[in-house]
Amino acid sequence: MATAKQGNAGVRGAGLVSITYVYFLIFAQFAFLNRLAALGIAGAQLKAVMAAMAVGGVGLSLLAPRIALWPSAQLRLRAGFGVSGAAALLALLPLNSVAAVAVSLLIGCGLGLLTVTLVTHLAGWCSTRNPLLTVGFGTGIGYFLCNVPWFFAASPQVHSIAAALLCLLGILLAPVDAAPPRFAPVDSRASAALLFPFVVASFAALVWLDSAAFFIIQHTPALKAGTWQGNAHLWTNALLHLTAAVAGAILLGRRGLLFVLTAAFLVLAGACWLLLDPARTLPASVLYPVGVSLYSVALVAYPSLLSPAASLAERARQAGWIYALAGWVGSALGIGMGQNLGHVPPLFLAAAGVLVLTPAFLALARRRARELALTAAILVVAFAVAHIQQPHPSAQLSPAERGRQVYIAEGCIHCHSQYVRPQTADVLMWGPVESLDAVHLQHPPLIGNRRQGPDLSQVGARRSSLWLKMHFFDPPEVSGASIMPSYAFLFSDGRGDDLVAYLASLGGPGVQQHVSDEESWYPSPTDVQEADAAQGAQLYVRFCATCHSADGRTLRRWKSAFKRLPPNPATGPFFYLPPASMPQERFERIAQITRFGLPGTDMPGHEYLTGRQVASISFWLMQKIATPSSQPIASQFIQETNP
Repeated sequence: MATAKQGNAGVRGAGLVSITYVYFLIFAQFAFLNRLAALGIAGAQLKAVMAAMAVGGVGLSLLAPRIALWPSAQLRLRAGFGVSGAAALLALLPLNSVAAVAVSLLIGCGLGLLTVTLVTHLAGWCSTRNPLLTVGFGTGIGYFLCNVPWFFAASPQVHSIAAALLCLLGILLAPVDAAPPRFAPVDSRASAALLFPFVVASFAALVWLDSAAFFIIQHTPALKAGTWQGNAHLWTNALLHLTAAVAGAILLGRRGLLFVLTAAFLVLAGACWLLLDPARTLPASVLYPVGVSLYSVALVAYPSLLSPAASLAERARQAGWIYALAGWVGSALGIGMGQNLGHVPPLFLAAAGVLVLTPAFLALARRRARELALTAAILVVAFAVAHIQQPHPSAQLSPAERGRQVYIAEGCIHCHSQYVRPQTADVLMWGPVESLDAVHLQHPPLIGNRRQGPDLSQVGARRSSLWLKMHFFDPPEVSGASIMPSYAFLFSDGRGDDLVAYLASLGGPGVQQHVSDEESWYPSPTDVQEADAAQGAQLYVRFCATCHSADGRTLRRWKSAFKRLPPNPATGPFFYLPPASMPQERFERIAQITRFGLPGTDMPGHEYLTGRQVASISFWLMQKIATPSSQPIASQFIQETNP
């Protein structure tokens, strides 16, 4: 009889954990976002909706231990499931932005109440024989179900209904006892030694990495194809999650929390590093689910079973802070990193590593103090000998060669390629194709991991040194919608000037022929027909006004550095344009200059603009720069080509 009760308790505990994970992963973080996209909720509205979920999650995570409306833990658990299930059903309605904010807030509130209540009392709601294994199976089954191919690929409506039904099952699984049975929490040698702020910070770093990596994978086709698409990938992910979760539970009992957090970080950080290169997605697809399941088991097990909290109230408060800061805030920051950067910077991995691995290093230092001291002394001596024997090579290098080292050191390879893909639109946009033999001569080759910004293999022929320097100081101002951060700090010690020299040196012998090809480009008749001068005015403000308007920020800051000041549309002069009496030729030349710039000057190209956008800017400029005497001719041309 006792064995049967233990088995029932184990099933109940694992079921409650798995239901909570499935709801959060497949509905709150996946299906609900897809549902919002189908409803046309995006941009600022989407940010408001997701902020509401975070507010609800953080608020109820912190308030759950203090809620007096339902003094019974069982009632609070059922209320959490009930609110979450109701929100899943409401998501099926044709929501507007205001209603979506309300539903999102409800999702956050339900999850905040549910998660904190569950882990606070989980010790009494699962098997006393091996509660950690119950948590491991519950976590693993939750992740397993989320990766079952037919379920993962189902519509948001199916996910919403499934989430509501699972919440109903959670209500039925909730224990009916007036008070949960009491037993001492699992003893963990490492848990008691870890300060609570370290635990919260470690979980926050792991959730941050997980959320950033997941967002990047789901929004990068090359990465998604190698990690998540297809039944084989999904079944593999499901099995890896389940295996790693059970292994994590066993390791928590045998090696402690510190070991599992260290292992989870090393595996997850390795996956994030591999994801920098789409060619390495296969090993990343193995490491990512393993690292996620390892820390996810600990995320449930620590506040419920491993924390040295002296009372249920203290355990509840700790759970609230962990899920508020690590769960909700860490997840939001990770998604923001994925949206804004498109990759996890190696520097961030290093910083997170220092944070997560410091307790493990201190524990190792206490046990192996003499060995570590001897190793450190050997490394110091070796570094000193190497530094004395070899002169610093940078003094013997040219500025361009030093700049290439800066380019590598600053990680420019992660956002910029130096390889024009043959027989693609790259050729017209970025320049002539470089032979593979020339690429092989580079040490190391800088083809690039993936292209977040423009290709730079011929940038020296397309951008002046002044423009490159201006761009490094303020990329969003100089390049309109650029997401590149400022590198002004590089110019404080000369590295910026070296980097400019290197980029200015990039431009092969085929550039002149390519310039001729650019000069034969014109907007297509369809682009001309669909162009809109009003849109051109907006594009001009975004991409051109900073240099060409009298009060332009870039013009004011760098005015003394220009060899020839950028002309103002209202005053000129325009040395590179046909006369106003030739409106068609004038329009075509404006379009070419807008798209490709003027080689040998500080005027950059805007190769990333579409033909329609270039035509729109050109129409607007035709109106602005035409002289009064030639205005009727320009107006007639615009009317004929853009009815």
